[in-house]
Amino acid sequence: MQHRHLLSGFLTLAVSSLVITSCKKDDKNGSTSLVELKAHSSTPSLVYPMPGFENLELYPLISSEDKLPESPGFIYGAQPDGGGLIRNPSGPGYLMLTNHEILFSVSRVFFDETLKPVRGEYIVDREGGNMRLCSATMATFEEHGFGPVFLTAGESSQESMVHAISPAALVSDRKRQDRVLPALGKANMENAVPLPKEAYPGKTLILIGEDQSYAASHASAGQLLLYMSNTVGDLQNGALHALKRTDGNQVEMDMVKGTQYEVQFTKLPDIRSKTGAEINTLVNNAGAIRFSRVEDVDYRKGGGANSREIYFVATGQAVGSTAPEPGYTMWGRMYKLVMDATDPTKGKLEVVAEGDSNPGNDLINPDNVCATENYVYIQEDGDSYYPAAKHDSYIWQYNISNKQYKPWLNMAHKRTDAAWNAKFNTAGQPRLGSWEYGAMFDISDVTGKPNTFILNIHPHTWQSAAFANADGSGLNTNNEGGQTLIISGVSK
Repeated sequence: MQHRHLLSGFLTLAVSSLVITSCKKDDKNGSTSLVELKAHSSTPSLVYPMPGFENLELYPLISSEDKLPESPGFIYGAQPDGGGLIRNPSGPGYLMLTNHEILFSVSRVFFDETLKPVRGEYIVDREGGNMRLCSATMATFEEHGFGPVFLTAGESSQESMVHAISPAALVSDRKRQDRVLPALGKANMENAVPLPKEAYPGKTLILIGEDQSYAASHASAGQLLLYMSNTVGDLQNGALHALKRTDGNQVEMDMVKGTQYEVQFTKLPDIRSKTGAEINTLVNNAGAIRFSRVEDVDYRKGGGANSREIYFVATGQAVGSTAPEPGYTMWGRMYKLVMDATDPTKGKLEVVAEGDSNPGNDLINPDNVCATENYVYIQEDGDSYYPAAKHDSYIWQYNISNKQYKPWLNMAHKRTDAAWNAKFNTAGQPRLGSWEYGAMFDISDVTGKPNTFILNIHPHTWQSAAFANADGSGLNTNNEGGQTLIISGVSK
């Protein structure tokens, strides 16, 4: 009953124009934009374009060291990961929801009509989040047939759950722990991504990535899960499914790049009252594919059949940071899943990008993905610190039509710049890949500025006592800084 009440409240905001994380399609607001693409943060850009992409414009939007005029005590906390930008439903300007992964928290930042940040607050703190909150998706009535609701996935353990947070949530509710969705199961979740309403009219389908390594106590490893209901907007009464090959082969590395494999989502027995450990056993007994850490998931834009073309990444794992775990990707992979036009439990799966065949030079632990109509942007999390790694964390631009990809953005470590390192590498970490990316999402339509995206950054080595306890809960000791940028000129 609690969740029905929450969803009723979400629907009252459905008239808002929303843009959603992981590159979900923005809804046009039809108004003349007053947005000015300019730097509003005192922190310089912590990323830079790679050769061939010099046309990109980077505008730092907000960081942990910025003081907002209407809330000077607000700290934009560490590890901004999933996020979404919307028109402010109760006044002029915009608001942005952001997960702060290591803080177990969700911030809400208000912007004026020019997209200048003016006020910030936390609508979920560490007590309310109760688990690491990684990627997220803003479901909208226009795109998905229900919402708006911010679906933020927990990743602390196999007992973690998906939270459903209203963009209009009260700050006084920030400690609430009842805003979770038992029907979506329990797992080490990275993101919960609803498909657009045109993918399968009349249904609600949500894809969930399980960011889990193989271990003797977790033999099923990571999964691609599917929640499905035959009612639009029903987040309580559907069934959970796990992806398996129709031939029953569970071994990830038995799938090779360029070959398609017949797959199906197999329905799990009712899981609402089961623990995550019990669900893990059900998944493994069902013969699901054992992926090495499924992190982010996204669907291709452009409508029609594109809505059923799914991209997801397996980040990878290693034995002692030097050798692959038998049967699992070490360096990471991106998969393409084409779901059947009439039966969402059927599909074809293939590996379209991978780093294992060229260790250290190709993909290194892909974490987030952002799919547009013609490209997929693959964001790396290189702080696995594999000794064989040859580059810092990249964003790669994958061309869907020719299946080629190349480095698009890189992290600005500036290791020979003493002043830069005195500020942004206070942890004294010289190794490659010490920073990672959070979500990247399209804000073109909501702002009226074409080819414009937001990107979140985790500069782990930028640490300051001034950044501690950002959510005000008194439970967070992490003192990392975080940054969110606007990027214009992005090819879609």
